[in-house]
Amino acid sequence: MELEEVYRRDLNLLVALKVLLEEGSVSRAAVRLNLSQSAMSRVLGRLRELLSDPLFTRQGQHLLPTQRALELSEALNDPLEALRILLTPNDFQPALCDQHFVIATTDYAMQTILPFALPRIYEEAPNISLEFAPLQHDHLLTQLTSDGCDMAICRPTGPVEPLCKDSLGLVSVFCLLSRNHPLADKVLTLDDYLTSPHAMIAISDGVKALIDEALRGYPERKMVLRAYHLEAALTIVDKMPLMITVPADLAYLVAERHDLVVKPLPFKFEPFDYSLIWHPRCEHSASQIWLRNLIQEECGKLIAKRIHDMGLA
Repeated sequence: MELEEVYRRDLNLLVALKVLLEEGSVSRAAVRLNLSQSAMSRVLGRLRELLSDPLFTRQGQHLLPTQRALELSEALNDPLEALRILLTPNDFQPALCDQHFVIATTDYAMQTILPFALPRIYEEAPNISLEFAPLQHDHLLTQLTSDGCDMAICRPTGPVEPLCKDSLGLVSVFCLLSRNHPLADKVLTLDDYLTSPHAMIAISDGVKALIDEALRGYPERKMVLRAYHLEAALTIVDKMPLMITVPADLAYLVAERHDLVVKPLPFKFEPFDYSLIWHPRCEHSASQIWLRNLIQEECGKLIAKRIHDMGLA
């Protein structure tokens, strides 16, 4: 029988058959299925027609199953139990999960946000596996629709509909300077910022475009280095008066590790939203909900804490 033909059959009747087999009584089966006795009798008639077998013979007040009914009872055990489990809401247990998750994210988030959530993720679900794919802003919908990514962590560069989104927090931007920089012990002015040599790092997740917009109408900054990795700028930060503009939490980490000075921007800059984004197909998955909630809780706390610890908010 083709699948389309199965679709046209009333498969609820098979559940009724299983109940009849368990109860051995039309009246008791009717009570379990919340039907009247006459309605249950009609169900039995439809079953006999569907399966081309009398299915039961009456012996006093009891129904005795035919051989065909007994064979069907055995055959229905596994599929009906599988359907029952499938349709029963279950409490997700991370410790038992062995799922593979793919998260599209930027190098910036991979270095500064996610590492602080990973210990708790693997503590709660030691059997899962995580894969981090490079995020492509222009193809985010494709990544989350057909390229196998379960979620993304990034700064949305535009509307994300029809995708779903939760904010992880607002991220501001600061400057990193060597302690030998002429401005290290001074209040940074707008003129200082515009005339100093700059390094722009691709890890900053589109920060350059935001800064360019904030400085629209002002002279263009002197950009002496553009690099994908921050390490390129760090190798020369003590050799020349270089100013590196990066998101706040990255500034916090780098300053701590490399003994650098953090300065707030000397102009108005609206913090940008860092978000967790996923496809609606993952909206109600218990494992996905667990992972999203954990990432949102850990990363959200981290973003807020870093700004507070720096005394810059």
